[in-house]
Amino acid sequence: MGKLYLIPNLLGETPIERVIPDDVIHIIKNIKVFATENVKNTRRYLKKIDKAINIDELVFLDLNEHSDIKDIETYLPYLANQDMGIISEAGCPGIADPGAELVALAHKHDYQVIPLVGPSSILLALIASGANGQNFSFNGYLPIAKPERIKTLKAYEKQSAAENRTQLFIETPYRNVQLFEDMIATLSPTTRLTIACDITTENEYIKTMLIKDWKHVKPDINKRPTIFVLYARSF
Repeated sequence: MGKLYLIPNLLGETPIERVIPDDVIHIIKNIKVFATENVKNTRRYLKKIDKAINIDELVFLDLNEHSDIKDIETYLPYLANQDMGIISEAGCPGIADPGAELVALAHKHDYQVIPLVGPSSILLALIASGANGQNFSFNGYLPIAKPERIKTLKAYEKQSAAENRTQLFIETPYRNVQLFEDMIATLSPTTRLTIACDITTENEYIKTMLIKDWKHVKPDINKRPTIFVLYARSF
């Protein structure tokens, strides 16, 4: 009986040895079946892991937002006699990606699920923010429509202040600037905002300031992978 490994991917153009442990690399090199959010991205990643990996010998199964549960169920037979890996487009699978469906099925059918150590932009942003790491929520994407987005931001801020809760969320990179502008115009001047961008890469940018201080700064976050951390308590 095979095992289902949750394989971390890079967060950007980062040297493999900086963020992926040797033990994880050894496991990856011995897996022949991968359920992946982005096949092209995964092929490129595996070649970075080891140029000697023969991509043509591997099986790649689509596991993205368009994957139907019935399709995902057809992947289970692979686990009957070999290991399988889940790889998301960036970071750790199962968080802000569709990998959870296959993981749940594996548990249901008594296959062992093994999470592997690697970079998570959400956790790295949280621990670098200075915000409360004992009570926090990852809220995914905000609504696209501006009225709903502003309403949601205010709700997150209110909850953060009432419950001492850190709020984390993400945005499609080309909407980062608009979201930043909405936060500056909407949130309380004394609310903390952390912007964590291109984490683990040479261009990494992580900064925490009060909203009133962010009004005088224009961070370069357009089209760059970014985690936003909101904490409604002043320094």
